[in-house]
Amino acid sequence: MTNSSQSDSSIIATTEEPGAQMTFFEHLVELRKRIINSLASIVIGAAIGWVIAPHFVNFMVKPMVAALKHAGLNPQLVYSHPAGYLNVLITCSIYIGIVIASPWVLFQIWQFVAPALYKHERSAITGFLFSTVFLFLAGISFGYFVSLPYVLRFLISFQGPVVPLINIDEYFDLILLVLLGLGLVFELPILIFFLTLFGIVTPQFLIKNFRYALLVITVLAAILTPSPDALSMVLFMLVLVALYFVGVGVSWAVVRKKKKREAAEAH
Repeated sequence: MTNSSQSDSSIIATTEEPGAQMTFFEHLVELRKRIINSLASIVIGAAIGWVIAPHFVNFMVKPMVAALKHAGLNPQLVYSHPAGYLNVLITCSIYIGIVIASPWVLFQIWQFVAPALYKHERSAITGFLFSTVFLFLAGISFGYFVSLPYVLRFLISFQGPVVPLINIDEYFDLILLVLLGLGLVFELPILIFFLTLFGIVTPQFLIKNFRYALLVITVLAAILTPSPDALSMVLFMLVLVALYFVGVGVSWAVVRKKKKREAAEAH
């Protein structure tokens, strides 16, 4: 019986034992290595991005061109500075480089952090990283394909006695704001996960206060889809409501896991 208990304890210890401990200077050397690897991957990604950038710019201006055509205007963007278009290409190259390098950068972060974590913490963080990236990309995709065309058509409809002359620098600032904003909005389940983890909210609290959440969702939908077309606003609201209830599910899973762990520790 004693041998059995000892073997069980050794299995648990092996499972829960974090990686080998490093000294402070070894941590600094490891951190330096991971930072250099990450920066090198971003530089390589930006070099690839420079080749892709002209095609990327053509892809990103399509919603604006479509909005101008829809309004019966000249579907052409301009730049007002001699280096305006070059600046756009350089900026796009850097962003593309970061996107291309992001899996490798995340891997470098993981390699630095993982040795100090327990096994269950490693699996949790792996799932967290993948979920965060997936939801962020889903938000950007939703913004580009669904929200942005309505936003641009709505903004272009305000003409009056003047016609729009769209500067490509200012246009990229606008779409960056919209797409990044939607990418962050789609991180709602991740936010709920952390709030539940720290005991700030519970699934019961989220369901009970859904009417207030729906009010906030309605305001967000009105801001992020400023279009007279009610269908686009309703569609955006439905997506946010779905994300909210995904967050409720995540919250329930976190609370359930906490209760299981507490029950196991009590025994």
